[in-house]
Amino acid sequence: MADPTAQPVDQETRYEEIVQRLSKVVERLEGGGLSLEESIAAFEEGIRLARAGAAKLEEAERKVEILLEGDRTAPFAEEKR
Repeated sequence: MADPTAQPVDQETRYEEIVQRLSKVVERLEGGGLSLEESIAAFEEGIRLARAGAAKLEEAERKVEILLEGDRTAPFAEEKR
């Protein structure tokens, strides 16, 4: 029941593009006028996009944690005093 016009979300899709696409899905759902089937397909696409966006954020968080691990966080800790 997936939307045949929906573009796939892959590893190369940028976070900003995911958010933009998710925003369009939300607009469609909030705008009304969709059949039940269209609403369900849009909802499924929205869930897929939301999960892809969350995965991108988790990946970015892991990268930041790696960059800041160990002694490299000391200067940041001192600035908070």
